Amino acid sequence: MSTRATVPTRRFPFSLSRWWSIVLKEFLQLRRDRVTFAMIVGVPIIQLALFGFAINTDPKHLPSGVIVADDSVFSRSFIAAMRNSTYFDIVRILPNEEAGRRALARGDVQFVLTIPADFSRRLLRGERPSLLVEADATDPLATSTALNALPALVQPVVDKDITGPLARLNGRAAAFDVEVHRLYNPEGITQYNVVPGLMGVILTMTMVMMTGLAITRERERGTMENLLATPVLPIEVITGKIVPYVFIGFIQVSIILAAARWVFHVPFVGGVLAIYGASLLFIAANLTVGITLSSLAQSQLQGMQLTVFYFLPNILLSGFMFPFAGMPAWAQIIGNVLPLTYFNRLVRGILLKGNGWADLWPSVWPIAVFTLVLMAVAVRFYRRTLD
Repeated sequence: MSTRATVPTRRFPFSLSRWWSIVLKEFLQLRRDRVTFAMIVGVPIIQLALFGFAINTDPKHLPSGVIVADDSVFSRSFIAAMRNSTYFDIVRILPNEEAGRRALARGDVQFVLTIPADFSRRLLRGERPSLLVEADATDPLATSTALNALPALVQPVVDKDITGPLARLNGRAAAFDVEVHRLYNPEGITQYNVVPGLMGVILTMTMVMMTGLAITRERERGTMENLLATPVLPIEVITGKIVPYVFIGFIQVSIILAAARWVFHVPFVGGVLAIYGASLLFIAANLTVGITLSSLAQSQLQGMQLTVFYFLPNILLSGFMFPFAGMPAWAQIIGNVLPLTYFNRLVRGILLKGNGWADLWPSVWPIAVFTLVLMAVAVRFYRRTLD
């Protein structure tokens, strides 16, 4: 019968100097990890700036167009009242109704005011004519407050211009009214706006995160040396790592489209082929972002941190959560660099408006340019890792 010798364990008393050495070591590691230090300082600053200045749930100065078929003193006064309300910025004078619908479909304007040809004549006859305001209601939050302010603009115009002999027209009922047509989402259902936007958010999060760890994973596992020893060009490595994730992205798109159609009952006005075409371009853009971040990062932890750093402005400045037109100019400039901003317009335009390729092109080419620029950056930094 054998006995196992036991080694007595020595219990050391707590040492303040040893503890302080561990603390100093951690501070040194944090100081050397510049990405982590940037996250510690940068994330609070970005969140304060975004939530404090950029996020606005009461958007004003929304781009609007006007179709003026009756250029009278009454119509000019109402247009001036719209401007003075601060909710509407008249950015376009449109020639006809077809041009107005095209501007709404492409997202060039949020509202179109139509002044009919017989407006002033009917007004002077006491027939209570109507002005028509058509709104792009795909995002109910962006338009509801402005539309609610329209009826209050009528009475100041009446008090200003309908005086003297015309005072008889200023009775209990308003001399004219404003008829509102909410296009693309007349019932103001929030899911019609949120669910299509979720497609872009989910693709951004998963595609960037998965490819953001691709090269750093190779480096930490020790397989990067074998990859560098092979006669493979950087562009071949990068595109080769991207392609498998494209199929994953298409699976996610299919799941979201199925849920949008049969669970949330989002209307499918446009073509499914256009959705998949736009999704392919957007998936490529996000995978390129992930590969670029992976080339810049020195570890998987840094890759994850850079992914979060990229994802935060996307979800807040792309028009997914808050109206894009309500953000200040500097925030819109940042948002116009992000591919998610354009993809939100693409998918909502296809599903809710039935946009064709001519209407989609203004949002397609920025994503393509973004992808090409990031691909060049990824190849450049990958070449540096070869040295």
